Amino acid sequence: MTVMVIPVERSPGEKRVAATPETVRQYVSAGFRVQVERGAGAAAGYADEAYVTSGGELVDDVAAAAGGADVVLRVGPVSAEEASAMREGALLVSLMDADRNLDAVRALAARSVSCLAMELVPRISRAQSMDALSSQSNLAGYKAVLLGATRLPRFFPLLMTAAGTIRPATVVIMGAGVAGLQAIATAKRLGAVVEVSDIREAAREQVESLGAKFIDLPMQESGEGAGGYAREVSEAFLQEQRAIVRERILRADVVVTTALVPGRPAPRLIDADTVRAMKPGAVIVDMAAVRGGNCELTVPDEEVTVGAVTVLGPTNLAASMAFDASALYARNIRALLELVAPRAQVSLDLEDEIVAGSLLTHAGQVRHAPTAALLGGVQ
Repeated sequence: MTVMVIPVERSPGEKRVAATPETVRQYVSAGFRVQVERGAGAAAGYADEAYVTSGGELVDDVAAAAGGADVVLRVGPVSAEEASAMREGALLVSLMDADRNLDAVRALAARSVSCLAMELVPRISRAQSMDALSSQSNLAGYKAVLLGATRLPRFFPLLMTAAGTIRPATVVIMGAGVAGLQAIATAKRLGAVVEVSDIREAAREQVESLGAKFIDLPMQESGEGAGGYAREVSEAFLQEQRAIVRERILRADVVVTTALVPGRPAPRLIDADTVRAMKPGAVIVDMAAVRGGNCELTVPDEEVTVGAVTVLGPTNLAASMAFDASALYARNIRALLELVAPRAQVSLDLEDEIVAGSLLTHAGQVRHAPTAALLGGVQ
């Protein structure tokens, strides 16, 4: 019988879990023997008893269990030590953030572990149900606006009272990917006036369909990258766009930045001088803090006060909504395993576009070319 293990996530601040009682029940029905580390779902609101009721087994020694497991499901990246202790030839499914965890990738390859990195799942129609980046970004975009709203010392919506009228807050959202679009929708629901910048002209239609204003920018370069992601553009292009967006930022009450390029430092969109010139009480929520931030003054997971402006740099907003984030992420993994492990038998079809795109390591090799190039540079 194929053994699957779900451990407790041990990264600081990580409350999500890679399998819920719902998906454990499905795995057991498919023929897996599922072992869940005691307390794995507690921080996300899933009790041990619910896993047992779903057919899972509780284990205390997860290191021993994972060392003999055929399949290990994780949220955050494994460490190099954890990777080295995995069974040779096992399957790991996890968010890996490979370019920042090269020692772990090297260890996975050395153990001939097949690692399906959830952030590498191709953004194609057939893989929509497996797209963990989108599911988690949706939650993060929603939470980013709520953070901005709670820290702003004024109302978001228009308010008309006997004592006079309060104008609605202005929210500027930088980047109209999945997180940005959810941020737009949330800010609009809260009654704000929303303006949006994006280096992809193709984003205009989606932005305007949500009732927001698309900020017209020069488009001499296309910011459209592969798979619907933004791509890196020239510094001269960014400077020209920054000058236009700066005017909107100076009038904004809340700014939410979401601009990320896969495998690269976050592009700098807001400099320190702009922050210092913003309205008193304004709030920046920098969702790119995990990659250095879109704002020059962002400090990851810290709150920075610049005069009367607050700069927030949360790096794991999805974990702050761990119950729903776990439910969606667990379903993403379940959908991927339906493809690669039907009837609880792992079978990796390297000709399949989803499998080929998602495989980080396999059969002793690093199959993701950008990560392999980075390892070649450090070895």
